[in-house]
Amino acid sequence: MRLTYLFDPLCGWCYGAGPAIETLAARDGIALELLPTGLFAGRGAGRMDAQFAEYAWSNDQRIAKLTGQRFTDDYRKRILGAGGAFDSTAASLGLTAVHLTDPGRELTALKELQLARYVHGQDIVSTAGVSEILRSLGLADAAERMLARDQALVEADGRRIQTAQTSMRRHGLSGVPALLAGDGTAQRPLPGNVLYEPLDGLLAQLGAA
Repeated sequence: MRLTYLFDPLCGWCYGAGPAIETLAARDGIALELLPTGLFAGRGAGRMDAQFAEYAWSNDQRIAKLTGQRFTDDYRKRILGAGGAFDSTAASLGLTAVHLTDPGRELTALKELQLARYVHGQDIVSTAGVSEILRSLGLADAAERMLARDQALVEADGRRIQTAQTSMRRHGLSGVPALLAGDGTAQRPLPGNVLYEPLDGLLAQLGAA
């Protein structure tokens, strides 16, 4: 079974779906592809002002209640309270760098970037912040490529985001996280809520794919 996971590194609901995605990735017979969508990059990027921060924190509490994922006071103070950019460009580029240099660790890198933001209150919107986290994970090659922003890396990142956006349009998807089952013309989206429900429901959906 081939699954394609569409996400954005700054999406709180994607962080909430993390345990389900990890479980799927660990199951025999499932090949999982990660595709960042660029939802909060480029035209989708913004600024973390007080109004947006309050909205985000309210949403985060819903996610925490539903999934058990942690959103700490460090995150609220250092990220939401500090203002600055809300832009997933650097995090997506860093994940593409991992995909090119050590693809087996891309899901781990995504999880650790999410934990860095939501639990430890660390910066994952700047190139320096993301590369530092990658280096701490022993992903020095990815960190160096990200800092160098070589043409091959930038083009690969663009292709992945374009592929994700094309898939979203094809299936009429407007947000993330989203999970696609199958390949080619047989590919179909699974209901988004299955990523927050007991695993049996998700596996049942996959059995019907």
